[in-house]
Amino acid sequence: MSEQMQAFIPSAGLGTRLRPLTNLKPKALVEIGGQTLLERAIRRVIAAGAHHIVINVHHFADQIVDFVARHSWDADIHISDERQQLLDTGGGLRHAAPLFLADEPILIHNVDVLSAIDLGVLQTQHRQQHNLVTLAVSRRDSSRQLLFDANGLLVGWHNRQSDSHLWSDLPVDNATPMAYSGIALVEPQLPLMLPATPAAYPIIPEYLRLAKTTRIGAYEHDSHRWVDVGRIETLHQLEEKYRSHGDFFA
Repeated sequence: MSEQMQAFIPSAGLGTRLRPLTNLKPKALVEIGGQTLLERAIRRVIAAGAHHIVINVHHFADQIVDFVARHSWDADIHISDERQQLLDTGGGLRHAAPLFLADEPILIHNVDVLSAIDLGVLQTQHRQQHNLVTLAVSRRDSSRQLLFDANGLLVGWHNRQSDSHLWSDLPVDNATPMAYSGIALVEPQLPLMLPATPAAYPIIPEYLRLAKTTRIGAYEHDSHRWVDVGRIETLHQLEEKYRSHGDFFA
């Protein structure tokens, strides 16, 4: 039985990799198998135990607000408005801080991720290890990889294209590279631990800053039946699979 929690569904991105579909609609409202990515994400986090959901908006924000209002959900849904400025992954979570409950973990679930990851196991591991953040990751090829030590704790980040690194402290030999899967479970105090600045900023450098003094762990899942629907080519491939095999992420 999943414990009660809240969720954050980042949905503010421009969706440039899904153009031309996102020329007239937000990425969150792109459909696959006859259902929008946003509806899939909302129903996924509700099934995992989320009863309070925050969605951030920027690109075609009114369409997302209208979509949420037109449907009935088994959760309270709140909108974090970034219409004036897109705030990136870190700034967006910090901006949404006033909308979260103070006493329940937050499941972060990117709107363009489809998976069969066991979110109940993610919750259990997060609780048992007393992590501030638990990141869903897998051993798959990726241009940007998170680096974990022998205890499964975050110590660094590697951009393989530029061969640049970020470290929480000193470089770690033989750190294990993992690709982030767009899903994480974080403690409710995390958003307020991020910088309160009007400027946009990414969250990975903040995770590395916090990893100096707190536990940021890895939940390793099988990369099978996980997909980032961020590219138009991937979307077309998934549509073919849905037509042939049905909803294999249901």
